[in-house]
Amino acid sequence: MTARRPTRQQLAVAESLARSDDFVSAQVLHARLRESGDAVGLATVYRALQSMAEAGAVDVLRTEDGEAVYRSCSGSHHHHLVCRTCGRAVEVEGPAVERWTERVAAEHGFSDVTHTLEITGLCSACAAAGA
Repeated sequence: MTARRPTRQQLAVAESLARSDDFVSAQVLHARLRESGDAVGLATVYRALQSMAEAGAVDVLRTEDGEAVYRSCSGSHHHHLVCRTCGRAVEVEGPAVERWTERVAAEHGFSDVTHTLEITGLCSACAAAGA
């Protein structure tokens, strides 16, 4: 079976997300698309983001209130430092985390393990602003 080509709406979602440096919600992305004149429904935004997440093309984080937020993914395995105030996120590598994960999995007889790691705190700008 051949892969389906992305629709105009899916491309608009992907392009808008790629222009954002930080994680954004589907609602924010939908509002940005409408402001730019792209007629994309909110349900289409959600479906496109879900499809992109399943394909590993976007990173997905959950905010403290449980909302999913999205950002274009670099493609390599990484972790995130996320500002609790402004949502700024930085991709970081964690070789020590990778070694620890492999060791703990092996100790308990697990294989083919995956993991995600999000470290939350205040970015320097928010900390300086007294957030």
